[in-house]
Amino acid sequence: MNVMASGTQRGERRADALSKDRIVETAIEILDAEGEKALTFRALTARLATGPGAIYWHVANKDDLLAATTNDVIARVIADVVGGAEPRTAIRAIALGLFDAIDAHPWVGTQLSREPWQSAMVQIFEGIGGRLDALGVPERAQFDCASALLNYILGVAGQNAANARNIAPGTDRSAFLANVAALWTQRDPAEYPFVHRVAGQLSGHDDRDQFLAGIDLILAGIRTVR
Repeated sequence: MNVMASGTQRGERRADALSKDRIVETAIEILDAEGEKALTFRALTARLATGPGAIYWHVANKDDLLAATTNDVIARVIADVVGGAEPRTAIRAIALGLFDAIDAHPWVGTQLSREPWQSAMVQIFEGIGGRLDALGVPERAQFDCASALLNYILGVAGQNAANARNIAPGTDRSAFLANVAALWTQRDPAEYPFVHRVAGQLSGHDDRDQFLAGIDLILAGIRTVR
């Protein structure tokens, strides 16, 4: 009996039974429900009813797992963009997809800012920057234009997700923002005239619409680069 061959076959069967996709899917469920601190290999083995060796077969460590989960979320956003779409439409779709993805998975924004060199960030940068040439942006300006879009998307999406986490579940959004607006208007109107002018718009504004308005402003500026 060839013990080594038998052991290899058992290892292969374990790898087949527990795919990396299943590990990543379960990790995302833990991250969404309980946050990054709750994502441990012990928690994964309990959820998947397996041993740690079967998980280590696919992912080397927690950093590797976080990279895989982030890459999975971002890959789905990029894949949802309609092929052959007009460049401006495609950029807006990627931007809004990322906004919604980070809103649904706040840990994604944290992971992207923590490791900007990872595969997920490269996918985003290519998805945005790869369409600037079709918009007529000269090559010398494409890096700056793509960076401006990327920084705006991740910054606003991340802040929106952080704001949502800071508000207690079940809070009435309009009432909460109306209270914030009331606090704004308590300030001296002579010192804060702009704040007084826009305070009335705060409670009724839509975060996604405002986010896309910012994307459109950047794209309008990019058009002038041509």
